[in-house]
Amino acid sequence: MSVETASLGMLVATIVVAVLRATTPILFAALGGLISDLTGSINVALEGLMLIAAFFGVIAAVHATSWFPGLPGWVYPWIGCIAAIAAALLATLLLAFFHLELGADLIVAGIAINILAAGLTVFLLASIVGDKGSTAGLHSPALPSIRIPGVDQFPILDMLLNGEGGRGHHVLIYLAFAAAPAGAFLLARTRYGMWMRAVGENPQAAAVAGIPVKRVRYAALLLSGLLAALGGVYLSMGYLTLFQADMTAGRGFLALAAIFLGARRPIGTLAAATLFGASSVLATRLGAIDIPTQVVYMIPPLFTLCALAFVGRRRGSLQRAAPF
Repeated sequence: MSVETASLGMLVATIVVAVLRATTPILFAALGGLISDLTGSINVALEGLMLIAAFFGVIAAVHATSWFPGLPGWVYPWIGCIAAIAAALLATLLLAFFHLELGADLIVAGIAINILAAGLTVFLLASIVGDKGSTAGLHSPALPSIRIPGVDQFPILDMLLNGEGGRGHHVLIYLAFAAAPAGAFLLARTRYGMWMRAVGENPQAAAVAGIPVKRVRYAALLLSGLLAALGGVYLSMGYLTLFQADMTAGRGFLALAAIFLGARRPIGTLAAATLFGASSVLATRLGAIDIPTQVVYMIPPLFTLCALAFVGRRRGSLQRAAPF
């Protein structure tokens, strides 16, 4: 292999690894939003749930060393992960209760959760850490990475399988990309998946058929919150090892767009999330060049608008071409 070919291969592998890392939080949230959307309860609070999980994961992992002294060091990040999921599920349960029990509009309630999360995390950050910006002053543990052995002698393959420095890919990257086919299996091959689709298509008919509509929607929203929480945990305990104010940076809204760009299917959602991850990597790469930061920040939402416009035009053309 020539030097030029090897250099190009390493560049491509580096970009692929960067896209995987950037896609993971979007993919988690998008799959969660897809599951709730298919039951007729679109979860627009994905952004806030990710933010809540990112914050509580770091804080719980840091303070677990004093709460539970003497445990093995690898346990503390998992304590943070569990605390993050619990906090996000509590917020999701609040959203579900207001919508399903009190009849609150789900969109408005979801926006309220997003606003609450943005303010609450900064308030708690300032109260606990004494810094409104980040937890950089704390020693924050990270969840582990998984390294594939035996590929050290193949630099390009080692980069693809183990990332930069051969340290391995974060465990949540593997989980995120495994969640897409698992979600497809859930929706297509299980009774609960059938119930979900039936509730989303016609809740009255589903209720007549004996399907517990409210229980299915509760479960779908909670599963949505769980997946969004994993996306938030990855941001603060994988992508970075700290919490920053507003660190989700619109990824929850990109996840909502990925659902519809992916035609409300798990594999399509995976492809759309990867597209948005690639746009984020492109923005980061352009940020290293002498390009105004305002232009760089416009790239992911511009990708989103163009992709949704393309899908909308294609869907309209198909509807006009249909005989009925």
